[in-house]
Amino acid sequence: MSLPPLVEPAAELTTDEVRRYSRHLIIPDVGMTGQKRLKNAKVLVIGAGGLGSPALLYLAAAGVGTLGIAEFDEVDESNLQRQVIHGQSDIGRPKALSARDSIAEINPLVEVVVHDERLDNDNVMRIFEGYDLIVDGTDNFATRYMVNDAAYFLGIPYVWGSIYRFDGQASVFAPKQVEDAPCYRCLYPEPPPPGMVPSCAEGGVLGVLCASIGSIQVNEAIKLLTGAGEPAVGKLVIYDALELEWRKLKVRKDPNCRLCGEHADVTELIDYDAFCGAISEEAADAAAGSTISVTQLEHMLKEREEGSRDFVLVDVREPNEYEINQIPGSVLIPKGEFLNGNALEQLPPVDSGTQVVMHCKSGVRSAETLAIVQGAGYDDAVHVGGGVVAWVNQIDPSQPAY
Repeated sequence: MSLPPLVEPAAELTTDEVRRYSRHLIIPDVGMTGQKRLKNAKVLVIGAGGLGSPALLYLAAAGVGTLGIAEFDEVDESNLQRQVIHGQSDIGRPKALSARDSIAEINPLVEVVVHDERLDNDNVMRIFEGYDLIVDGTDNFATRYMVNDAAYFLGIPYVWGSIYRFDGQASVFAPKQVEDAPCYRCLYPEPPPPGMVPSCAEGGVLGVLCASIGSIQVNEAIKLLTGAGEPAVGKLVIYDALELEWRKLKVRKDPNCRLCGEHADVTELIDYDAFCGAISEEAADAAAGSTISVTQLEHMLKEREEGSRDFVLVDVREPNEYEINQIPGSVLIPKGEFLNGNALEQLPPVDSGTQVVMHCKSGVRSAETLAIVQGAGYDDAVHVGGGVVAWVNQIDPSQPAY
């Protein structure tokens, strides 16, 4: 189903703009009027990372008149594998400023508005106001639900994308523009259980997948802004890069949706961190009073070397992570082994007197496994707050802190 254009056309295109956008102008479905609409459009891109990088570059190249960038992070060397809007010289710079400078190189005719701050309940409505369209490139569930709810309350449609390893998804949510159109909550009424879905930082992502999904988001944005084609409202696009397989599923409005349903009870922004839960209640309870620092771990390792302390240090990450960096003296037992119960057979007996110490990359997965181990009778088990990242940053900077 085609939709009316989101924006009115600008008064005119300059001679320079006609030359720059000539390949758009000769497309009947875009033409002079469509390009004027792009010039008059205001689009906010959330995140200048994996998805935000190609989205920002192609929206700028397409001639979107005003581009907002909502991004608070800094460029890290590990970003450069997929976040193509940044370069080697940008390492350590704010991503929003790095992205702004790259956009200026691509198209100096675009006005860039930088929102160099973390989106939260206190600023999200203020930042969103005034934009015609939002392109969501966030990578965590709490922010995705917040973006969905804020966009709904303000009546702004948005283009959503998600990536993980070799898989990507994309859709358009416009429940205020299209009758019976779903929102993100219709597709995912509840977030996954804490710790069940690894982030890209934990599970990885194929760099070029960002371009595949990011370009779909821009394609949908251009269609919405100009009124061309049929946007992916009520559709979920799924891409499997390993099998080179695309699928398109129909997504229906959920009449029981808590936001846009008949008896909605989400009528304002909520506590999204609590709703999604960084870790489960069981993990939080287990970690309370059973968390040690990397400095304490370093001291414990020295005591174990001297023979005055006995404990087993368990790394619950995946084997490919263990190959990149590791805390010396650790043994690898991935989190999945704890979930299926096999890990308990690899630990010393409960009554052996050998303490179990666990760690992961940042402390989330090890807190989840700590709850399992303590539930199995290892009452003195602990985990390392901050995990490998803290170890590398504070104790052993010779290793890569990924």
